[in-house]
Amino acid sequence: MSLGVLNTSKSCNQGLHFPCILLIITLFNITFSFLIITRALTRNYLNGTIPVAWASLPLIKLSLLGNRISGRIPEELGNITSLKELVLQDNLMGGPIPTSLGKLINLEILHLSGNNFRGELPKALGNLKNLTELRIDGNPLSGQIPSFIGNWKMLKQLDMEGTSLEGPFPSSFSELESLNVLMVSSIKGGNGEFPPLENSRQLKIMVLRNLSISGALPDYIGNMANLILLDLSFNNFAGQIPKSFGNLSNLDNMFLTNNKLTGEIPKWIFTRGQHYDLSYNNFNGSDAPKDYCQIGYVNLVSSYSSTDSNTIASCLRRNNPCPVKPKHHNLFINCGGASLTIGEDEYEGDENIGGASDYHSFDEKWAYSSTGRFVHNVDNEPFIATNLSVLNMLNPELYMTARLSPASLKYYGLCLHNGNYTVKLHFAEIMITADEAYYNVGRRFFDVSIQGEEVLSDFNIAKEANGTGKAIVKTFDAQVSENTLEIHFQWTGQGTSFIPHKSVYGPLISAISVTPNFKPDTDESKLSTGAILGIVAAGCVVIALISTFIWFHQRRKDTENKDLGGLKLPIGYFTMSQIRAAPGKFNLENKLGDGGFEPLYKGASKR
Repeated sequence: MSLGVLNTSKSCNQGLHFPCILLIITLFNITFSFLIITRALTRNYLNGTIPVAWASLPLIKLSLLGNRISGRIPEELGNITSLKELVLQDNLMGGPIPTSLGKLINLEILHLSGNNFRGELPKALGNLKNLTELRIDGNPLSGQIPSFIGNWKMLKQLDMEGTSLEGPFPSSFSELESLNVLMVSSIKGGNGEFPPLENSRQLKIMVLRNLSISGALPDYIGNMANLILLDLSFNNFAGQIPKSFGNLSNLDNMFLTNNKLTGEIPKWIFTRGQHYDLSYNNFNGSDAPKDYCQIGYVNLVSSYSSTDSNTIASCLRRNNPCPVKPKHHNLFINCGGASLTIGEDEYEGDENIGGASDYHSFDEKWAYSSTGRFVHNVDNEPFIATNLSVLNMLNPELYMTARLSPASLKYYGLCLHNGNYTVKLHFAEIMITADEAYYNVGRRFFDVSIQGEEVLSDFNIAKEANGTGKAIVKTFDAQVSENTLEIHFQWTGQGTSFIPHKSVYGPLISAISVTPNFKPDTDESKLSTGAILGIVAAGCVVIALISTFIWFHQRRKDTENKDLGGLKLPIGYFTMSQIRAAPGKFNLENKLGDGGFEPLYKGASKR
C-alpha cells in the first residue's frame, strides 16, 4: 500500500489513547511505504504523551492539533527525517523544544502554538532551511529573538505573539524576502527600533503590536504593494502618517491606535471605505471632524488627544470628556445582547454588530471602542457570541450573549458624577464548552484594566469559574475624577486560537454594572446656579417695569390735579342729598339728554 491514512475519530470507545492508536496500526497488518497521520487526529480527545515508537514510522505529516496531549516532544522525533509537517498546536505540552528537531531537514511546517513550551529556541532550528511556516505564539519561550531566523530564507509565515522572547529584532530579519505573514506582539526589551523589513516586500499581513517601537513610521512600508493588513497599534510611533501609505491600494485593514502620531489625517483614509483605526493619537490638523468619532469604518475616538478645543467633538479629545453637565451615577450594560431587567437594575442593550475598527456611543451615557481583526477568520468574524446551550446559573439571561474582540475592547461610562464607584464585570465562557470532545481543550486569556490600572492579568474565565458555561463576577472599586470611566480588555497573544474553531481568542465580556459608593444627588427639581441667576435677573426686570409704571401713573395724576387746581374749582366730596338737590330733584327742566346708562341733568350751585 503506497499511502496509509489513519482515521481514529470513532475508535477505541471514547477518548483515544496513543497505545490504542498503535494497536490499530498493528491490526492493519500492512507494510506502509510511508504513513501520513492526517487531520483525522486533529480536534479529538487524545491524551497522554507522544509515543517514542512513532519515531520508527516514515511519517511525512504529523498533525495533532486540538487534543489533550501532554508531556514533552520526544527527542526521538528528530529521527523522522522524512517529516515535512509537524503540527502540535493547541495542546497541553510543555518543557523545552528539543534540539533534535534541527535534524528534520525536510521540515516545511512547524506549528507549536498554544502550548506551554519554555526555554530558548535551540540554535539547531537554524538548520531548517526548507521551513516555510513557524508558529510559536502563546508559549512562554524566553531569551532573545534568535539571529538564525535569517537562515529561513523560504519562510512565508512567522507567528510569535504572546511569547516571553525579548528584543531587539536581529539584523538578519532583512534576509526574510519571502515573508507573507509576520505576527509579533508583547515582546519585552529591545531598542525600540522597527525590525529591518525593507526587503520583505511580499508581506500581506504585518502585525507588530505592543512592542514599544518608537520613532517615525517607516516610509518603505508604502512599497509593500500586497499588504492587506497592517497592525502597528500600542506602540510609541510619532510624526505623521507617511504619504507613501497612500500607495497601499490593497490595504483593507490598518490599526495605528495608541501611538503618538501628529499632523493631519490623510484624506484617502476617509474615502476608501476600509477598516482603519486611528484612535488614541495626537493628530492636530485644522480639519478635525466637528461632530463624529466614527466616519464610515474609521475609528477616531481620542485621536486628537493633545487638544482641549471645544470646537471639535468631545469624543475626539483625551479621556472622552463629557460635553454637557454630568448627569449619570450608574450604568448597566448587557454586552452583545438586548435590554433586560434583573431585579431593580435595567441593563441597556448592546446589540450593535461591531467590526474591526468600531466606535459606538449610546446617548452620551456609555460607549465602546473595538480594535483588531480575527486574522485567520476575516470572512466570518464573531464580534458577538451567542450561547446555544442551557446555562444553569443565577440570572442566565445575562450570560446568553457576550461582546468579543481580537485585540482591544474598551467600554466607557460617560458624563458620570465624579466619585468612587463599584464596577462589576460579568463573565461566562460560552464559546469554549464541554459539549464536544475537544471543545474544552481551548483556553482563553486576556488582561483587564480600569482607569488605566491593570486589575486582571492573563485572566482565564473558565478556570476562575471552575468550568465553561459558568458565571463569574469580578468586583472592583474605581475612582472617577473627570466624569469618564474607562474599562479596557486586551489580548496579548496567550492561550489557544483554533479551538473549537479558528478565531476563538481574545477578550469576552457578558455584562457590566457600575454603581456609586456615594449618595447621588437625584433631586431633579433642584435649580442650577445658571437657572437661579436667570430667575433673579427676570425678577429684577419685572420689578423695574412695575416701578416705572407706578412712577408714570403717579406723575400723570399729579399733572391732572395741577391743571384742575389752576381753574380754582370747588372740588370736593358730595353727599347724596347734595347730588339730589342740585338738579332740582331731577326736574325734567334740568334734563340735558340721555347718557349711555342714565339721563344727564344739569346742576345749580348755591353760592
